[in-house]
Amino acid sequence: MDPQWDDMRVFLAVARESSLSGAGRILKMDPATVGRRISRFEEALDTPLFVKSPQGYALSAAGDRLLGHAEAAEQAMRAGQEALVGPSDTLSGQIRIGAPDGSANYLLPQVCAKIGAENPDLDIQIVALPRVINLSRREADMAVTVSAPTAGQLLVQKITDYKLHLVGSRHYLREHPPIEKLDDLKHHKMIGYIPDMIFDRELDYLANLGVERVALASNSVSVQIKLAAEGTALCVAHDFTLPSHRSLRKVLTDKISLTRSFYLVRHQGDQRSDRLNRFAQALSKGIRDEVVRLEGLT
Repeated sequence: MDPQWDDMRVFLAVARESSLSGAGRILKMDPATVGRRISRFEEALDTPLFVKSPQGYALSAAGDRLLGHAEAAEQAMRAGQEALVGPSDTLSGQIRIGAPDGSANYLLPQVCAKIGAENPDLDIQIVALPRVINLSRREADMAVTVSAPTAGQLLVQKITDYKLHLVGSRHYLREHPPIEKLDDLKHHKMIGYIPDMIFDRELDYLANLGVERVALASNSVSVQIKLAAEGTALCVAHDFTLPSHRSLRKVLTDKISLTRSFYLVRHQGDQRSDRLNRFAQALSKGIRDEVVRLEGLT
């Protein structure tokens, strides 16, 4: 039996999920059926593609060699489908974006709503996770990140810089000792990330300020900012979030002003897709414009 594209599709799902059950959810198949399909594919190729263990399915040496070719076939199939549909003034289908929860909560809703309104046949999915999105497992078609990845077959484009400041609520600042110099911070409670759950060094803001204790912590920046808005403590917040929390005020702006960047990360092979290129361009411009607009309101 000669291998078919559908066999490659099942192989890719198991490779990305490392389990039959995970692949079954993606493929909408029973895990036992997925297992039979993999066994049949291995028999057709006369080589084991996975090493099975209680921990799951890991790629064998042969499977690892096949992976790149299978992904290229997947991209070619997508490009072929787009070519059959032909050019259009509007986008259609489904596109999934992965993003850290700060940008997912405060930027992407407005940006994606505008893109969606201009492309009524397009379904946009926003995956908000307090960690790096795994594009190699196809968790998303593209991702917004706070640092540029250096590994993998990825296309990386800088979107824009954004600013962050130390903030506290009007109530908190009124009820606690004044903050006029960095040394005054030792008399204040701080909100930040859970130290062992900081998924990107660019997010380790408090370490740069010499803060040794985080009294209130969350792996979600949205939770951190809401805690600060409740008047519980100080936190480092993106300037673009402040229009949504009018009670928050910047402090020590002459001493604490951070600049970070957003990057758009895509599968390298997807640059052949006119549809994804057009969406990426609209998304990047939308994020840039929204950061400028919101930072101008603070």
